[in-house]
Amino acid sequence: MTNDDAFAADLLRGHTDTIVLGVLRRGDSYGFEIYKAIRDATGGDHEIKEATLYATYRRLEKDGLVESYWGDETQGGRRKYYRITDAGRAVFASNVTAWVATRRVIDSLLDVPSITAKD
Repeated sequence: MTNDDAFAADLLRGHTDTIVLGVLRRGDSYGFEIYKAIRDATGGDHEIKEATLYATYRRLEKDGLVESYWGDETQGGRRKYYRITDAGRAVFASNVTAWVATRRVIDSLLDVPSITAKD
């Protein structure tokens, strides 16, 4: 891992809750499926350790931002699914707004032209 990778991972670490809430906005999901969605969304460039994710799920549930329920799998082990709550949607929206404002300030302080993810 290069210093750039470590720095980017450090920046992302503080946003794990928002990242998980963002995945759950697309629909209910179980733990490993959320892990894969995050990994796949970054083309494998970023993974959040499963232990970190499970601690995040517990915290989000305790805070009322997600709810969990057991799936009704016909094969294999039962899976615990997570669903975002209305409070979770509100926190997600607030966190995204804060991130966009923060990014704008940092970009201007660093004299970085505004770019989109597709550039």
